[in-house]
Amino acid sequence: MYQKYKNVETVKPGGLELKDKLVGVQRVTKVTKGGRAFGFSAIVVVGDEHGVVGHGLGKSKEVATAIAKAIEDGKKNLIRIPLNGHTLPHEQKGKFGGARVFIKPASHGTGVIAGGAVRAVLESVGVHDVLSKSQGSSNPHNVVKATFDALLQLRDAGTVARQRGVSLEKVFRG
Repeated sequence: MYQKYKNVETVKPGGLELKDKLVGVQRVTKVTKGGRAFGFSAIVVVGDEHGVVGHGLGKSKEVATAIAKAIEDGKKNLIRIPLNGHTLPHEQKGKFGGARVFIKPASHGTGVIAGGAVRAVLESVGVHDVLSKSQGSSNPHNVVKATFDALLQLRDAGTVARQRGVSLEKVFRG
């Protein structure tokens, strides 16, 4: 699922205390010759609030079953995000479909300045101080995936130093 990203660390759900946040439930209708068949689609974000997060989609005829399927799907797609204390290492833009998301680290005490789907993802990761802006499409599926795109591009200082083949001090001092 995350093949195009270089430094993705996938995580197994065993031993983690995962919390799930429901981002949205949509009622979908299929028109057949016998009438309308209603179903439900749920998108859920699962995380341990310490840098591990995943998202999942579930579909079913009942809402509760759709949510349960989404949670199980989210547990299969867990990844580790590099954090700098309770904020992000640097600002980053993410894009998926028509949705664009901008996330920026903030000073201690700022809180999570984000709306809807972006807030759910950032809180599940464990970020407490961040500024964000969602632009373009407000479709929760695309906004969640755009937020994941931004988070997957984040790199901590140690990773940057290893990739450049220089010391950690040289990364900061030039």
